[in-house]
Amino acid sequence: MTVLVHISDPHFGTEQPPVVIALKALIDRLAPTAVLLGGDVTQRARTAQFEAARDFIGSLGRPVLCVPGNHDIPLYNVFARIFNPYGGYRRALGQDLEPVFETDEVLAIGVNTTHPKRHKDGEISSRQIARVADRLRRASPRQLRIVMAHHPVQAREASDRANLLHGRRVALPTWIDAGMDLMLGGHIHLPYVAALAKDPEGRNAWAVQAGTALSHRVRGDVPNSVNVIVRDPVSTRCLIERWDFDATSQAFDRVETSELILSRDTVG
Repeated sequence: MTVLVHISDPHFGTEQPPVVIALKALIDRLAPTAVLLGGDVTQRARTAQFEAARDFIGSLGRPVLCVPGNHDIPLYNVFARIFNPYGGYRRALGQDLEPVFETDEVLAIGVNTTHPKRHKDGEISSRQIARVADRLRRASPRQLRIVMAHHPVQAREASDRANLLHGRRVALPTWIDAGMDLMLGGHIHLPYVAALAKDPEGRNAWAVQAGTALSHRVRGDVPNSVNVIVRDPVSTRCLIERWDFDATSQAFDRVETSELILSRDTVG
């Protein structure tokens, strides 16, 4: 089995120490192939917050694919926002804002949907859409094909429609046609799995949203939450498990499992 842990919006600077300890314990227990971190790594893109995030990532002892979120660009330091918006992120977390993680069983493509000229909203360019599509088309049937960004591409709640990624109407059909299975997102602190529109040939693809992994900035009564992706590489079956932090047990517990059937001409 291939196991991946999908976390988003830890917002270091607002993290809760018991939740940090619990998430480390969960990752140690599951021993995933990789951790996929979908942005808003910090609360205000400050040096100490990036250092805390770097230390946390280093403590996991396994590959971490990370992309920026809108909170990872300075808000109040206008000079840095204009002239070096990703300076703090790059110093702490690496130069590549759109990394790729690949094994024989997994292809995970990171996409930077932030823009210094936007306060919250995300956008994607035609060049990014083409780059991701080209990489997806070169994937093998055996690989689980994942695209991860910070901003959501589908809303479950009407109030979240304003948060949807600009450019998604072009990106999604292009990527689904190219073979994307899962579109991972965060930003709105609300975990769910939703079917995306099929392409003309009927390929399946899903949006997988993560809650806030560590922050006290939870949404309503939704606790800190992460996703676990489980897939048998010789099967078309993929599981998305939602794990929520339980304040009583001081641990993450599995609360929901969604079974997805991947579109494949051949497997193995």
